Amino acid sequence: MLLGFALLYVGAVLFLNGLWLMGKIDDKEIVVINVVSGFVTLCVALASAFGAGADAASIKSAALTLLFTTTYLWVAYNRVVAVDGRGLGWFSLFVAITVVPIAIEGLAGAQSFTDTWLGLNWAIWAVLWFMYFLLLALKRPILQATAVVTLLTGIITGWLPGFLLLQGML
Repeated sequence: MLLGFALLYVGAVLFLNGLWLMGKIDDKEIVVINVVSGFVTLCVALASAFGAGADAASIKSAALTLLFTTTYLWVAYNRVVAVDGRGLGWFSLFVAITVVPIAIEGLAGAQSFTDTWLGLNWAIWAVLWFMYFLLLALKRPILQATAVVTLLTGIITGWLPGFLLLQGML
């Protein structure tokens, strides 16, 4: 159930960040969903890492979840202090490199639809984080493409599966 809870907010923040990158939401207003989503994913990570049933798999999940948490809180911070995001861009490269093996491992070892789906999500997220690196750290002119990919990633990897998990349909 925690996965559905986290994914619903991942979907919301990515969808809204996509709209923000398209210029449809103000810089200061986007802070709210990034802070809320950062807090939600932080709580899920803490429960996974330190909860009663914590084990190696849940601690690994927590560590990976904190990559999302850090990203959302960093986006919020950047909007409050009005910086250009280069630091977040370089962090995004770190994350993209980190999650590529997670995607490969997940797809190679997939034994169910859910395993395959999660491996594909990690691959999509790796591409998205790499796009943030290109946009923010290297200043490549890919704002519109990044906005669209962010919005679609939010729907496909977060919002819909999170909702379906919470409904007990996935």
